[in-house]
Amino acid sequence: MSTPTTPTTSPTIVVVGHGMVGQRFLEALAERGVAGRARIVVLCEEPRAAYDRVQLTSYFSGRTPDELSLVEGDFIERHGIELHLDDPAETIDRQARTVTSRAGRTFTYDTLVLATGSYPFVPPVPGKDSDGCFVYRTIEDLLAIEEYAKNCTTGTVVGGGLLGLEAAGALKGLGLATHIVEFNPRLMSIQVDEGGGAALRRTVENMGLIVHTGVGGKEITAGEDGAVTAMALSDGSSIDTDLVIFSAGVRPRDQIARDCGLEIGERGGIVVDEQCRTSDPAVFAIGECALASDGRVYGLVAPGYEMAETAAAALEGEVKAFTGADLSTKLKLLGVDVASFGDAHGAAEGCLDVVYSDSRSGVYKKLVIGREGELLGGVLVGDADSYGMLRPLTGSVPPLSPEQLVLPAGIGAPAALGPSALPDEAVICSCHNVTKGTIRGAVTEHSCTTVPEVKKCTKAGTGCGSCVKVLGQLVNAELEASGVEVDKGLCGCFGQSRQELYEIVRALRITSYQELLDRHGRDGARGGNGCEVCKPTVGSIIASLAPTIGASGYVLEGEQAALQDTNDHFLANMQKNGSYSIVPRIPGGEITPEKLIVIGEVARDFGLYTKITGGQRIDMFGARVDQLPMIWARLVDAGFESGHAYGKALRTVKSCVGQTWCRYGVQDSVRMAIDLELRYRGLRSPHKLKSAVSGCQRECAEAQSKDFGVIATANGWNLYVGGNGGATPRHADLLAQDLSDAELIRLIDRFLMFYIRTADRLERTSTWLERIEGGLDHIRDVVVHDSLGICSELESLMADHVAGYRDEWSETINDPERLRRFVSFVNAPDVPDPTVKFVPERDQVKPDLPLLSIRPLEALEGTAAR
Repeated sequence: MSTPTTPTTSPTIVVVGHGMVGQRFLEALAERGVAGRARIVVLCEEPRAAYDRVQLTSYFSGRTPDELSLVEGDFIERHGIELHLDDPAETIDRQARTVTSRAGRTFTYDTLVLATGSYPFVPPVPGKDSDGCFVYRTIEDLLAIEEYAKNCTTGTVVGGGLLGLEAAGALKGLGLATHIVEFNPRLMSIQVDEGGGAALRRTVENMGLIVHTGVGGKEITAGEDGAVTAMALSDGSSIDTDLVIFSAGVRPRDQIARDCGLEIGERGGIVVDEQCRTSDPAVFAIGECALASDGRVYGLVAPGYEMAETAAAALEGEVKAFTGADLSTKLKLLGVDVASFGDAHGAAEGCLDVVYSDSRSGVYKKLVIGREGELLGGVLVGDADSYGMLRPLTGSVPPLSPEQLVLPAGIGAPAALGPSALPDEAVICSCHNVTKGTIRGAVTEHSCTTVPEVKKCTKAGTGCGSCVKVLGQLVNAELEASGVEVDKGLCGCFGQSRQELYEIVRALRITSYQELLDRHGRDGARGGNGCEVCKPTVGSIIASLAPTIGASGYVLEGEQAALQDTNDHFLANMQKNGSYSIVPRIPGGEITPEKLIVIGEVARDFGLYTKITGGQRIDMFGARVDQLPMIWARLVDAGFESGHAYGKALRTVKSCVGQTWCRYGVQDSVRMAIDLELRYRGLRSPHKLKSAVSGCQRECAEAQSKDFGVIATANGWNLYVGGNGGATPRHADLLAQDLSDAELIRLIDRFLMFYIRTADRLERTSTWLERIEGGLDHIRDVVVHDSLGICSELESLMADHVAGYRDEWSETINDPERLRRFVSFVNAPDVPDPTVKFVPERDQVKPDLPLLSIRPLEALEGTAAR
């Protein structure tokens, strides 16, 4: 055992546990400047720093453990915090005021804060320790489940609450037939009532999951190898299963407090007062391990955060009390919106329920109304869009009747409540207890003009995220009320956004940039020449809609040519010495030896540098502009076409070899990649598009780093969207799973056309997905559930594109007039650019960089161009 470490000048705060609540406590100390005046020691049991346990299941949708981290950058180092990972506290000596860790380190404390959280409850079922039995609590649990599931076909989750349904969704996403066993008569019995539970069950079962309610696990059977084979239920039935996840609730983790003699509640939990002090004034307890002064253990993150802030305030001598918390919650479970708030079960005397139920669409809404008409609480299943506005109104009389509040749009409901209906004291963000007044103050007093700025200023929207939609509405409303005019126009020429210009072009079938500018441009811009912002943007819009509106699909046709960027202007990518690169399309990365030979011969004959790209294609560098048509002609004759590496369009659809060759493959990923690439080739969009198809969960094609990625499952295909592997990497989000070929293509059609229709200029799908109101949930509602009723239109637009596709290289080389633009100098068409020179390197060529420092006029001196 080490000698106790004792500070000589500063007090020492030891924090036991570094979960979400422990990290929030550290942030509260830092905000108050305590970190600069005290030594802070943190003992963490897990091998990684605090991460977002609320979003734990998003790991199976592509988020990495690092992306789940709650610790910002150099936060620990910047505040001088001593963080000991994988080294939990084992004993506390309150008399000596020391804590000893598993590694034998002993720390003397002036203040001790217990943030040990909770542990999963595993029912005492015989066989519960068999191989293949897991809990669902940490990232390490998920990693173990993911690995074990590779050899399983069926999984069972014991517990139908919040985490249980998330675990079931994870198993389904891993390709397992999934059972849910819930002892209570309905799913999520704490959060939803009988009607909500019925609606939730119908929706879950429609997804292919098998639900068993009102029964418990009786025994787990294992084979001779000790691995799970079946589970017997209390009703006498049995489930054949290869894997079992226990998610039957949690218990306060209070053993270390028991061992050192702190007062513990009768049913567990470290007893604390309103300042979160335990029976020892030098020891605090916060989060799920604590039994609050109202006699409740809180398992939600928002109360834990409030307790963390209360304890931090107490250390500074401030009077702040935690006497209870709002248990409202909004979640997306298995793709289903579920929310409850206030008195969701109608326990108040004399209250009445106002209910809307549509079993066909899986929507259930119930509002609990008090005697005086005040809103007491509610349950929302299947459609929780109104949660952000209803929850803050709890305890007050809403400005609209309850009947109007539960009716969906289109069948008599009025316009949705706006932010003006909420009082300033209404809590918008329950995770961080941020009121409407505080958000307004961030705009009016701290000059915040965007949602990210308000998030940083107030922390609103940085917890569970359920308030972000209302947060955006409040920010915009306050800006407008303050007289701040936010110009949403594309540029100085157009007062409309890109999305609005798209709709104008589509609806009015405008095929000319000049016509659009003259009819819909700003007053001072009409009749002018436009600018470098709007010209390529409008050119892209017209190109993406060309087959539908009757415009030429050839981007260098007439006026369209003047709208293009440098690369599009010559259908090739300009390089640093003024030469161009050529990338023929190789669908799915599949190529014959004969075509490989053609590429080699073309590169050899024209002296081009060759490089295999990350998108499974071959790039040829060093062509002069006058050589481009000759190179294209050779490639087109061999069956190649443009790979659109130069355009804001589909680039590639990568693939692994799939089940045809790989012993792990479960679907033909190459065939699917080829089909997708040939379908979406030439599709012009706000930014470049990249895709990939992996033949199994090993993800060799890196589909989750693409704008739309596809991963094979035993039951079909999972579709991921919004990924990005560039300067700002982002894992894609799971949009839909276990799709047939036809379902997959239909959803991709809709997704791409909805993106093209609504994205901003030069906005990647990753940025668009995070910016668009409602985010992934809204996009899923639109493209999967057709919430806006536009899916047939989106499919029609894609069908027009597919039918109207023409290869731009072929269109060029077969038209002598179009070939005239491909010269280095207009007034000397037969003279090559003398600045485009190369020197040898590694048996190939590279640009002659010293030559680039020569001014072009000097280089041209004596040529016909002068």
